[in-house]
Parts: sequence; structure tokens; C-alpha cells
Amino acid sequence: MVPCQTHVLLKWQEHFNSSWAVEDTIETARRHGAAALYDRLLQNKEVVTLAQPIQELVGPRLPDFECESSASTEKEEYLASLLSSQRWLAHRMLTQTSFTLSLHHRLVVLQRIYYAIHSKYHDKFCVQLPSQSTDSGKECGQLEATSECCRGGAVSNMKSGTDVLIEMGVRTGLSLLFSLLQQNWRYAASIYPESVLCNDVLATACSVLASLPPLSLANENKIPSVGLDCLAQVAEFLKKTSVISGTGVADPTGRRLALELLLGLAMHRGSLKFLLEWVEVALARFMSLFNSHRLLLRKSAGVGFDVIQQTLLQMRQYSGFSGESINTQVLKKDADGLCQLSQAALCLFEEICNLASYCLCSSSADTACPGTDGDAVTVYVWGSNSSHQLAEGTLEKILLPKLTQGFSDAQTIEAGQYCTFSVSTDGSVKACGKGSYGRLGLGDSNNQSMPKKLVLEPHRNIKKVFSSKGSDGHTLAITVDGEVFSWGDGEYGKLGHGNSATQKYPKIVQGPLFSKIVVSASAGYRHSAAVTNDGELYTWGEGDFGRLGHSDSQSRNTPTLVKDISGVGQVACGSSHTIAVAQDGRTMWSFGGGDNGKLGHGDTNRVYRPKVIEALHGFIIRKVCAGSQSSLALTSAGQVFAWGCGSCLGCGSSETTSLRPRFVEDLSITKIIDISCGDSHCLALSHENEVYAWGNNTMGQCGQGHTSTPITRPKKVLGLEGVSIQQITAGTSHSLAWTAVPTDRQLVAWHRPFCVDLEESTFTYLCNFLKCYCDGLEDDTPPTPFLSKRDHHQFILLCMKLLSVHLSLAHAGGTGAMVLGSQGRPLRNLLFRLIDSNMPGSIQQAVLNTLSIGASLLLPPLRERTELLLSLLPRGPQSLNALSKGQLKRLQLEMVLSSLQDQSYIASLLGYSNFGEFPALGTALTSTTSAQIPSSSTSEVYDPLRLAEVLLRTLVLSIGFYTSEHLGSWEKNSDKQLVNDSQGQSDPPSHFHQLLSGLHKHLLAHCYIHPSSEGDSNVSLLQDHLYLLLPCASETLRRATKLLGESSLDKQIIRELHIVLYNSVAGSMLCQVMYSLLLLPLSTIQPLLSHLLALLEHINNFNRLLPDTNLLEVEELATEAQKSSSDTTEESNGQREENTWVWLLDLERSLALAVGRCLGGMLQGPPISFQEKTSEFWLSNILFRNGLEMNFDQLDSSMAWLPDVVMLG
Repeated sequence: MVPCQTHVLLKWQEHFNSSWAVEDTIETARRHGAAALYDRLLQNKEVVTLAQPIQELVGPRLPDFECESSASTEKEEYLASLLSSQRWLAHRMLTQTSFTLSLHHRLVVLQRIYYAIHSKYHDKFCVQLPSQSTDSGKECGQLEATSECCRGGAVSNMKSGTDVLIEMGVRTGLSLLFSLLQQNWRYAASIYPESVLCNDVLATACSVLASLPPLSLANENKIPSVGLDCLAQVAEFLKKTSVISGTGVADPTGRRLALELLLGLAMHRGSLKFLLEWVEVALARFMSLFNSHRLLLRKSAGVGFDVIQQTLLQMRQYSGFSGESINTQVLKKDADGLCQLSQAALCLFEEICNLASYCLCSSSADTACPGTDGDAVTVYVWGSNSSHQLAEGTLEKILLPKLTQGFSDAQTIEAGQYCTFSVSTDGSVKACGKGSYGRLGLGDSNNQSMPKKLVLEPHRNIKKVFSSKGSDGHTLAITVDGEVFSWGDGEYGKLGHGNSATQKYPKIVQGPLFSKIVVSASAGYRHSAAVTNDGELYTWGEGDFGRLGHSDSQSRNTPTLVKDISGVGQVACGSSHTIAVAQDGRTMWSFGGGDNGKLGHGDTNRVYRPKVIEALHGFIIRKVCAGSQSSLALTSAGQVFAWGCGSCLGCGSSETTSLRPRFVEDLSITKIIDISCGDSHCLALSHENEVYAWGNNTMGQCGQGHTSTPITRPKKVLGLEGVSIQQITAGTSHSLAWTAVPTDRQLVAWHRPFCVDLEESTFTYLCNFLKCYCDGLEDDTPPTPFLSKRDHHQFILLCMKLLSVHLSLAHAGGTGAMVLGSQGRPLRNLLFRLIDSNMPGSIQQAVLNTLSIGASLLLPPLRERTELLLSLLPRGPQSLNALSKGQLKRLQLEMVLSSLQDQSYIASLLGYSNFGEFPALGTALTSTTSAQIPSSSTSEVYDPLRLAEVLLRTLVLSIGFYTSEHLGSWEKNSDKQLVNDSQGQSDPPSHFHQLLSGLHKHLLAHCYIHPSSEGDSNVSLLQDHLYLLLPCASETLRRATKLLGESSLDKQIIRELHIVLYNSVAGSMLCQVMYSLLLLPLSTIQPLLSHLLALLEHINNFNRLLPDTNLLEVEELATEAQKSSSDTTEESNGQREENTWVWLLDLERSLALAVGRCLGGMLQGPPISFQEKTSEFWLSNILFRNGLEMNFDQLDSSMAWLPDVVMLG
């Protein structure tokens, strides 16, 4: 490795690894980019500048030679000392040149990035501490026991004999009824067609269904299994009745009634899959009549016009849709009051897509669909009411949810320590409960039995309230403008007012939060935290255990910025610990007291500054909560993870301790959309509006109708059946749930009535639709069952629209490809097939948009994806030409390349990690389980480096081809009008450069971290890759030199050539590689010497032709005095660098330095090698005769001429 010329101390801090690992090393190609990154290191105090030693610069004490005589040996010593001093002076001056400083910046930044990459992504090479392995083993053992309990519980739910008898009777009765109906149809058809009893039965069923309340069958969890079986049987009978035609089956009226009854059932069940099923049945019915009875088509293929209109009206009404619906399909009513079946199906399908699009817009605006906006808010309370915190007259505990009128106008509610706060839609705040220490903010310390309005000075509208669950109670409130108020107990300075005084009225928090916009806050037991809109985290209050994250135990009485992290989105404060989540939800930090593992780091140590919870890497965290001795996290996929100790883990035991996040298995039966932690009990809200509770139940706060405690597994809160609960909150020992739709919670829209279902069935129906009806898009005659070409195209567009909406929702929610089930590959193949076929431009654009939105979800797992990439990558100029012209293959390649830009995928591609192979949710999330190598189902051994070698070679050749194409076109034109010619050139597919740069970054990081690995195949891979990259760069520079020499140094040509070269393999990517090679051992780069020498010659020839090279060289070698006189132009010079060739001069010098290292190593190393023989000319050259790595003492005896050269400049 090349030693740094500047004296610094490198102190990498682990909590910055995440941000450094995603930095682009290409930025180091230019000086200003490297300097900006280096400044970050200085700001983070990861690089500390040390004072340079000055003893070498102190000259020797020379005698007065005129008065004193000295021996010849003394004179030689004096002369040697003087020369040594002069050499060190020259050495120091040279280290202050712009190139030397920028090289130092580059090398230090690259070291930091490579260390971060290896620490964060190369988990196969990370050694686990014994204590962590031991903890992991304990957790796994506990979890296995828990799983056994779950399985045992499942066995205990076997059906009783009575249930079996009831089910048998119902099934038999339905079968008998269906047989009688079919027999009646056959009898009526042959004897008396006008009297059909079964039609009367179907009509009666339709009228009964119409009298039921809307969505009465929507919650399937409340329907017994025998009821669901009945519905399935009835639906199957109605489908067969609707579609099958002929003698002995239902007449046209019966088929119409069956269709209308099937649609009614679908509307009451509310799920999208049942409506799509009806569309499928309607189109199939129309198709069967179209093919067999075209003359009877108009009469037989109809459905009630009023039924369809009423259905559309109900869909808009009960899905929360507001505004006017724009439908392109127009229903026409005939004389019999019917409408065409195909038109009805299209109209219904279009309405589904409109509602789904509205839901997507609502979700993207961070607001929920206002399904209950116009309804009065109902609030349910339960648990302790010892201080009237539930706003009920009695002081007795309430064991089951009770409807209360005290909070009827609440939009949001916060339960604290024996107190409750509600925020109305007008921004006013009310409080009730215990009043000690002024915790209610009402100006006194009295208890308040009913909610009373707070007075804020100055007046502000409050958006959300955060109240402590322990200690002596304090509260924070965020206004709609992002200001923070606080009140209550002020001990430890936790109110943030600069003192420890109790504050009985709300008081605005000033100090560092002044003029800041706060978006999230949390009140812990003895400390507080706030997050601003620009991602800054501020903490204040008691500082022991490191809960404030400032690297110490000191308390703060004003908000203080946590400097170690940025990009924070939310925060949660517990008893003595703090948890923060990044704005994108992909990173979670914790710090403070680690007792009982509540920090989630696999140990019980205190942490004084934010530390990433690595066990949740790969998940998107939507919300985090912190209790007394436990913590909870909610993922975007609706999963809940818990860590710490006690019954809040929800694992079936109150004695369990989990040092890392573990999945709460009992909540896997549903999707959770919200969580809340009290002091020692937890609440969870499912997407089906059901509330689950577990933990301490001493006061009945779990809502089970008793006070038996603890509740060690999540259980549904009783008494809320049929209530559309939208929000929950848990206090110290009481709980609340209410129906106001949240406006500040980003949810995954797993289900919305009639229009959204993020499950495999939705994608199955859409895939089937596309399979059946995507052919013949360019034909003049539309395929059945469509009556016109316009209807056919409209149906395909609607399929694409609904598919795009669901892919967007899945992507926004971070659900991953699991939501597609087995439909990922069929959908991908269908969409690619559509792209490759002739079709109208509108459909083509819709397909492209769908592929763009769902690329990350539609693509196969990583191993299959890399194999697909290999099959798509071009292998030569001909295939590259075909790629540039073929839209389908280029699109596929773009999708795969884009999906592989993630650093974790690149690490997996090289075999450094197993990203994507997450452990099953039934196993503990530990580093041990996540690093297990998946077993292959095939006998072929999967070699990631083989794939990486092919991928690297193909990417280099691909980029080289496009560069060669540019240069070749210019070489053919004598006038060299590069600007005009370059406009017709095609560029390489996007992400080629990014993927190649990412592969370089991870490969070089591994070789840098493991420099002494003998026989390392990664080093061989790097060398083999450079055997190709360096000659390609040499050839590019050779042709560019020729072009430059023939261009008469035209400035426009030089500018265009600069752009092409910088984006070629001889540009920024070569800079990345060359600077990194200076960090690697000599044994790694020495075999590359012949290629480095050839490249040095070509880059030198090119630089000699550049008109500004001499000027730049002079500027680089200017003395400090000369440079100080031109300080005013430094900024303009920095701006000018973007369009100059400074980076190429730096590249040449770094290349020469690498060559010097190789030659010096040869002189001092083993016997002459093949590389030395080929480098005989350079070895005999005076510049490299003694190498560049010798120290000055060694050079004294072998190079007496060097000091003279240095001193003479």
C-alpha cells in the first residue's frame, strides 16, 4: 500500500458504515469529489489531523569553518546531515502539492468506503463473536419451543363431533337443493317452460341479499368455516349455472338471475377477487353464447341494467371514493331493462380500476382512504380508570372495551401515564386523568374526570401529542407548523426549556428547535426526542445509560442534535433507551440501556451513540415502539418483531429474553397496520380492523374480560366485533381504540373494498385475462367476447392499469415479490411477449409503464435473475448491434440491470453474502441464521465468481463497443464534426456503468480487506478482469490520441472527446481502479506491469497533445508563495475542473506511481521474473533504477545524484 503523505489518524466509526457503503467511488475521479468526501470524514471525526514532525527540518549545527578546523569525517557527517535536512524539506514541500493532497484524499476515502462495504455487505467473511453465537443459540432454542407450542395449539383446534355433523348436514342439504333446482330446469324445459320454480328461488335469494347491510360478508374471520364452505359451494353452483348452456340446464332468465346473485354475493363479500371472478364469468358466458347462439345473443346475454347501476353506486359509496367517476363505457338499456353482458363486465372492470387508482393516489399522499370521514367517531376504552383517564364516571377498572362519549370529537388520541389526551380536527387538545406535576397542562395538579381543553400561548393548532408512559409524566405536542410544546414534570430537563422546573401549562420549546419543522417526537420516562423534516434527531433530558446518544452520560436540558446519524424519520423513547428509524425505513438505530436485550444488538451492553440494528437489515420499518423492558417494530409487510424480555415478546412465556428482534408468530395470520406500546403491554391493529393485545393485564388493559396476567400471546380484544377500528393507543395501564381514519400514518393498502387486494389471487385473475385476450390486438375483427376493437383494447388497458396499481402499492409497501406468489414468472413472460408483438402505441406504453413500476417484483430471485442476465447480455459486436435495435431484449436487460444496482445484490452476485435468502419468519433473526448458505436442489455447484467473471468481461466489452462506435464514426469523417455526428450515436444501456462500478467496488473492497489471502480466487478474478480492462483502455487512448492529433486541437472537438473518454473504460472507472490498486499489496498488481506500462505510454502521448497540459503542470508545481497570491481564483479553478483534463493528469501520475512500485519491488524482490524481462527498458532507466519505495537512508548509498536533482527542482 502507498503510505499517506499527510499525518492523520484514521478512526472508523461503525455507525457511519451504512452511509459510507452507498457512496459512489467514481466520485474520487475528480479532485473536488474526493475533497468533499474527505471533508465529511473530518466532520465526522473519523480522520484526525496530527501535527507533522519537525525534527527532520532542523538543520545541523555547523561549526565556523573559518575559525575551526574539522576532520574529514566530521565534514562528511555535516554534509550528510545538511543534505538530509534539505531532502526532508523538499519532501514536505512536495507533499503539499495539489496532486499529493488529492491523492491522499482519494486513498483515505477509498479505504473508508471499502471498510464500510465489507462490514455491511460481506457477511460471509464477518467473524461472529462467541457471545453472539451463544445468544443466538439460546434464542433459536426458545423459538423452537415456541413453535412447538403453536403446533400443539393448532392440533387442539380440531373440529368437534357436533361441528362435523352440522357441516355434513349443510353440505348434504346444499347438494340436494342444487340437484332439485337442476331437475326442475330440465322438467320445465321439456314440459312447461313458463313455470320454472328455480327461477323464483333465485329471485327470492337476490331480494334477500339486497336487504342485507352493505359488506355484511366482508370479514371472513367472523364467518364460521362451515359458512365459508357454503358460500364457496353456492358460488360454484351459480358460476356453472351462468356459463353452461344447452338443453336440461338453466333458461336465459335463470342464467341472468344466477349472474345477478353471484354479483350480489361478490358485493357483500367486498373482496376484489370475487368481482374479478364475476367479470371472468360474465365474459365466459358472453363468449359461449357468441360462439354457439349468435342469433340469440342479444336476447340471452344480458343482465339487469338497474342491478349494474346500483352496484356501481354502492362501490363508489362504500369504498370511500370522492369526486366524479369518469367512465368511458356507456351502458345501454334495452326494452326489457337489460344491458349487454360484455358492456356490463367492462363497465364494472373500469369502475374497479378507477377506485384502485383513487386508492393509490390517497396512499401516495400519505392519507388513508376516507371511508368513515362523514361518520361520527366512536371511541372505546378499557383498563385502569383509577384517575379518570378513561373519562368514565367510575374509578373501577374496565375489563372490556366500553363505548365512551368523552372523546367523540377526537381525530387522534394519546394515552399516557394515568392520563389521556385527544386532538380534535380543529387542532384543539383536551386532557383528562391524573394531574400531578401539571402533566395535563391545565395549569394545576388536580385530577380531571372529563376531557378539558388546554390553552396554548401563543395559540397553535396541534397535530399530534406524545405522552410519557412512566416516571412522573410529561408530554410533548407537535403543531401543524412543526413547532413543539411541552409540559408536565421537568426533572432532568426533559421538557427542553433549559431548566428542571415543572411546567403546568404548555410551553413552546425554543433553542435549537427554533425555526425547525418537527415531524415526529417521543416522550420517554426521563428523556425526550424530536425529529425534524430534514432528518435531524434531537434528544434531551436524563443522559445516563447513553439514552441521549451523545457518546456520554451527561444530561441536557435543551434539545441537542445527535450528530452521529442523519436521515431520521421517526423516534421512540422507552424507559432508558431510544430507537430511531430512517426516513426510508431501511435502517433502524438504537442506543441507551441494553439490559434484557431491549436494544436488539444481541447483547445487554449499554450503547452511548446510535448503533444499527443489523438483525432487521432488509426489512422496511413502518413504525417502532419502546416500552419499559421491550421494543416493537412493524414492517411494511405487516409483520411485527419484538425484542427485550417479558410477556411483551408475545412468544408464550413471560420469562423469555430475546437479545435480537424475533417475529411475533401469533400475528402471522393477518397483516398488522399499527402498533402501540404501553409500559408493559402492547396493542396491534390488523388490516381487518381487529385489535390484538398482550402483555401485562393486571388492570384489564388487554381487554379480555378478566385481570389474569400476563397475556403471553397476542389475543383479540373482545367486544369490538363489527367495529371499524382505525387507530389504537396504549397508556401505562389503559388502552383506547377509535374509528377516526388516520391522516399521518403511511399504510400498506393490503385491502380496500371492491378495488384492492394485495394477494396472489388478484395477479392470478389478471394473468388469466391477459393470456386469454392479449392476442389479435392489431386485427380489425376483435376476438370474442368483445363487440368492437375499441372494447378489446380498452379491456387490455384496464388490465394494465389495475396491475400497475397493485404493483405500485406492493412496491411502496415494501412487500416484496412474495405478494405475487407463483404469478411473477407468467406475468413477466406475458408482458415481454406483448412488448415484442405488434400492438397500438397506447397499449405498448401501458405495458412499458407496468414493467417499469413492477420491475423489482416481477423479476425472479437473485440466482435465476443472474442466469437470465447472462442469457441477455451481448457476447460480441453483432449481438450488441442487435441489442441496440431490439426493444424487447434491451428492455429486459434494462430491468435486470436496474434491479441489480442494490449493493446487497452485488455482494451476493460475487458470493460475499446471501442477500435475499432471509430466514423464515418462524426462525430467530440472528446473524447466524442469516449467514447460512442455502442448499442447492441441483447437483451442479453454483459458482458466483464464474458468473461475475463473465459479467465483468461482457460489461467491459459492451461499454468498449459503444466507445469504439463513437470514435470510429469520427475517424471516418475528415472534417471531424463531432457534435453533429455524435447526435446519431446510441449510448450503452443505462446501468452498464453503475453495475460495472458496483462490481469493481465490492471486488476491490474484498481484496483490500483481505490483502494476505493466499490463493484467493477473488484476487485472480480481479487480475483476469484487469488483463482485459487495461488493454481496452490503452486502445481507447491510442485512438483518441490519433483523433486529437488530426483535429488541429479544435476546442469543440476536445470538449466532445472529453465527454466520451470520461464515460469510457479509460475514464472515471479506470480512475477508480487505479487509485484502488495503490492500496493493494505489490503481489496483486505486479503481474499487471506490462499492461500498466503500455497504458502509461498511451496516456502520456495523449496528455502531451492537450494544449493546456503544460499550463496545468506549471500550476501543479507552483510554490506556496505563488499559490497564495492566487487564492482568489481557487474557487473558479475548482468550478473549472469539471471541464478540464486534471483527472487525466492525476490518472497518469497515479499510474506512474503504481509502475514505480512494481519496478522497485522487482529490484528488491526475488529472482528476475517474466514481467521484469519484458520491463528491461524501464528497469535500466535512471528514473526507476532504485525504485520509489526506498527510504532516504538507503538511497544515500546508492543514489548520490538524487538530492541534487531535488534541490535544483
